[in-house]
Amino acid sequence: RAAGPRRAAARAAVDLDFDTKVFEKELVTMAGTEEYIVRGGRDKFDKLPEAFKNIKKVGVIGWGSQAPAQACNLRDSIAEAGLDIPVKIGLREGSASCEDARKLGFTEEDGTLGGVLDTVAESDLVMLLISDAAQASLYPDLLKAMKPGATLGLSHGFLLGVMQADGATFRDDINVVLVAPKGMGPSVRKLYEQGKEVNGAGINASFAIHQDATGDATDIALGWSIGLGSPFSFITTLESEFKSDIFGERMILLGGVHGIIESLFRRYTANGMSDEDAFKNTAESITGNISRKISKDGIKSVYDSLDAEGKKEFEVAYSAAYVPAFDIVAECYEDVECTNEIKSVVNSGNRFKASTKGFPDLPMGVIDGTHVWKVGAKVREERDGNFACHPFTAGVYCALMMAQIDCLLAKGHSYSEVCNESVIEATDSLNPYMHARGVAFMVDNCSTTARLGSRKWAPRIDYNLTQQAYTAVDAGVPVNEELIEAFKVHSVHDALATCGQLRPSVDISVTATNQEVRKELRQEA
Repeated sequence: RAAGPRRAAARAAVDLDFDTKVFEKELVTMAGTEEYIVRGGRDKFDKLPEAFKNIKKVGVIGWGSQAPAQACNLRDSIAEAGLDIPVKIGLREGSASCEDARKLGFTEEDGTLGGVLDTVAESDLVMLLISDAAQASLYPDLLKAMKPGATLGLSHGFLLGVMQADGATFRDDINVVLVAPKGMGPSVRKLYEQGKEVNGAGINASFAIHQDATGDATDIALGWSIGLGSPFSFITTLESEFKSDIFGERMILLGGVHGIIESLFRRYTANGMSDEDAFKNTAESITGNISRKISKDGIKSVYDSLDAEGKKEFEVAYSAAYVPAFDIVAECYEDVECTNEIKSVVNSGNRFKASTKGFPDLPMGVIDGTHVWKVGAKVREERDGNFACHPFTAGVYCALMMAQIDCLLAKGHSYSEVCNESVIEATDSLNPYMHARGVAFMVDNCSTTARLGSRKWAPRIDYNLTQQAYTAVDAGVPVNEELIEAFKVHSVHDALATCGQLRPSVDISVTATNQEVRKELRQEA
């Protein structure tokens, strides 16, 4: 087997510079590469009045994973800064989400809950947080409704990919910015609330300035990010964000971990392990000890924590899994890069919402009725607090994580983006929720784009590992020592150490009944 791709240099800071008149720009070094960031914290809220000096109303459009968290966080931060800027939710008439918004204090009576187009037309900052499929169909009307000089705020670069495919462009009299928290909405809210006691704890965010019509788009975006509670904000582009984000959720963040667990559960039970032990040594191992170890001490710490025999088993798994994983990783990235994956999401949305003549109804099914996930529900009910760190599972999981990292670096993404999209979002946001409710539950209840991606790509990861990696292990193919050495000395370990220094000292606290989680993700007592 080849030793893997030659390490490519991450995008340099000089290619991703920005100018802020309000916040302090800081130069940090990640694995020898300099990048600019802006630190967050509640002590920065006194700068929000200057950043938002031209914002009289904020409109939050939608009520999915991100909207409740972002709306509540920004409303709280604006109030703490002493500003009188209303945050209004815009929902379609008759939406079932109206009641959920009212429960969080957004009401028609005080003018903080209304229709979509009215809210867009009134707002100086329009945070467009509706589903990707809805953005694809509604963006012409939404852009038309915006007033000149307003700011369109995105938390995902998906719309740019759609517009590129459509040959469309943004109006030139509006700002277009992005603030993309590197975690699911419930974790954005949960860590913000926890951060009230430690001057800020939250989810890191990338930001981008796609279009600056008014001259203050950068400070509006940074004010938004700091208002959400981001410990640090790093610069990207809309194009880089949608490529890394859509790709990441199909790989290590969701689809990849799903595929790994399915494949290893079958392998372990076929080799005589009980169903319960197989689940503990796959899903519980990944979302428990492996994830916590990576979050605190980096990827290599998982390997370093093993005894001599465990290290050998890790190396066998890592060596066999890296190239088959990279094969699917590269294919997925390139499908996102050329917008094929975006078109697939839009096409799927159209199939789900409107019947085609001759087609049956095509609702998106769930995966948690299959055997492995039923076993998982039983295991979670009987937890005793002891979670394994299975060496073979760790080797496979780390191989996929490193394959994703290497692919993003080869494609020119910055270390901040690589670390957050491939590691931090997994270990500090998604995996804790998976541990509380189960991987299958997350796959069945995340955003439509992520659900579609996981269903499509998890089987590819599963089958390639089964057909290529595990057969190599069973055939006694020698460990690729060069590949193992490349893992041990990889530059991402230094980059993650730098990110760790920027990370708040607060870990997310998640239980199966967290009330800040929307109904679909909450287990009622």
